[in-house]
Amino acid sequence: MVALAILRVEKLKSFGNIGGSEKHTARLQDTPNADPVKENIRLIGECDERSLLEVVKDKITSQTKYKPRKDSVLCSEIFLSASPEYFRPDDPSRAGEWDNQRMLDFANASKNWLLENYGDKCVRAELHLDEATPHIHAYVVPVNEKTKRLSYKEMFGGSQGQGRIKLSKLQDSYAQALAPLGIERGIKGSNATHTKVKEYYQAVNSKPLSLELERFAPLPGETAQQLLDRIKNDKRILDLDHQLADRRRMIELEKRASQKAIASEKLRQHLGRRLLEQEKENLLWKQQAEQLRDLPLEDVAWQLGLDRDRDQSKRWRGHGHIMKIDGSKFYDFHPNVQKGGGGAIDLVMHVNECNYRQAIAWLNERFGEVGMQRSVTHHAREQAQKIAQVEPKPQFVPPVKEQAHWQAVQNYLTQKRGLLPNFVQALHERGFVYADEQQNTVFLMRNLNGETTGAFLRGTRGEDNTFKGYERGTKRTDGWFYFCLSGQPQDKIQRAVLCKSPIEALSLATLELEIQQGLPLARTMYMAVDSPKSLPVEFLNTVPHVEVDYDNDHAGDETARMIMEQLHHAIRVKPKGKDWNDTLCARGRQQLQQRHIQQQER
Repeated sequence: MVALAILRVEKLKSFGNIGGSEKHTARLQDTPNADPVKENIRLIGECDERSLLEVVKDKITSQTKYKPRKDSVLCSEIFLSASPEYFRPDDPSRAGEWDNQRMLDFANASKNWLLENYGDKCVRAELHLDEATPHIHAYVVPVNEKTKRLSYKEMFGGSQGQGRIKLSKLQDSYAQALAPLGIERGIKGSNATHTKVKEYYQAVNSKPLSLELERFAPLPGETAQQLLDRIKNDKRILDLDHQLADRRRMIELEKRASQKAIASEKLRQHLGRRLLEQEKENLLWKQQAEQLRDLPLEDVAWQLGLDRDRDQSKRWRGHGHIMKIDGSKFYDFHPNVQKGGGGAIDLVMHVNECNYRQAIAWLNERFGEVGMQRSVTHHAREQAQKIAQVEPKPQFVPPVKEQAHWQAVQNYLTQKRGLLPNFVQALHERGFVYADEQQNTVFLMRNLNGETTGAFLRGTRGEDNTFKGYERGTKRTDGWFYFCLSGQPQDKIQRAVLCKSPIEALSLATLELEIQQGLPLARTMYMAVDSPKSLPVEFLNTVPHVEVDYDNDHAGDETARMIMEQLHHAIRVKPKGKDWNDTLCARGRQQLQQRHIQQQER
């Protein structure tokens, strides 16, 4: 039988529809009729790990100028396939099997057709290989290039008549793309399903097959193969084969319905458990929020023996006090007092004329331990906020420069660490690197505005000095040791290289300067980031190319993994040695050995 092209278009008019469609096509939920052993292939959008919902929202935001109307079609799902006769010509009934080369040819032709017709409007296409017959689910955002609006009508047709015409042309186009594979277009305007059902009834109502068996008796001179071919091509036999296939399909549909019912019940039970957990979480949050609030001052005033004024609801009287209570604040209007305060502890101290410790003991006795802790927590928070408002912010003070030790530090960096002397001197002249009074190398850390916020120290005195650490007062989340190469200071950073320490950043920059025999082509920032906690994510997301260049070991891989979870466009680059300085020093020793051999040969 002839293999036919299959194309269907569905409207996705809400983000909920889009998410639901992705759950099926991306196998985010249980799919009973899918073979879990087989893997599907993403033909378009394979490098984008975002959800389909995020991709569609981004496409709408970036390529349209107007907010979608309530009735707009946000995305179109296009179903592409071919009849089983193409994928398994020897036996179309063997569901789940196909000729691999034919499948690849179909996938490539379909992908090319999608890209030629829709370009980047086709944001994703999934090739499903885990069901009976290979097929593709493609998602197209219907953006009108001229109006910069969403327009399903413009792309696929609006009214029924116009829609049928455009769909027919679309089927013509798709069939033409698959024609080189031997796949044809179905008859225009035909309804294959209705025709097939009619044929089934004709077959059912016809005389029993047993009465026609004599028609299949071997003819004179007919070989066994010829007899088999005649039986296989007999219309009556073909009709019955189709009936059996339909029966198998009905059984499969009933099986799927049963599986879906079981899955729905499991989902209902899961949602019930989740709802119960959510209620427990809400109760816990409510209790925690209650603990952060002070005791109501009205309750405390009542326990202190004060009574509410009948004429003025916020006034309380008793023990010679005329008290106004407003939320967490109070004020005593008695002529001999004229004093105010805030919180339960202050109110108890004022009325009982006691100290802080006595007020806490009184609250514990009247309101219990929980009530007392609420008041103490609130009082401590209030006091802390007042202190934070008036206390001067700590300012970082860099280590004092000691120029007398610079030569020793420079020797350490150039001779022991293999850095280029002129490179180190240039950084020193800019104040990025210098020596302190203890002969430590000081690597100044700055925020992205260039303000000094800390310093990283590396010991150099002695043979095996392993001292390293941060200067006291360093802001680790708002400062980094970094420097830029190539371009002008006002140019945008095109490439960022992240390393675990200042010496690693300097070593990698030195290697690149030596290997490339000059500055990088694009403006590059080399930055020391020793922990994912101190990563300047917002800034690095604006840099087109980010490299995660950490040690060639498990710790380096783990740090890189955590950073790349925050920076999805970053790539991992490993040194040849255990780290970049080890690689740099090994290169230096190799060059020295080569020069020595060359001198001996002379």
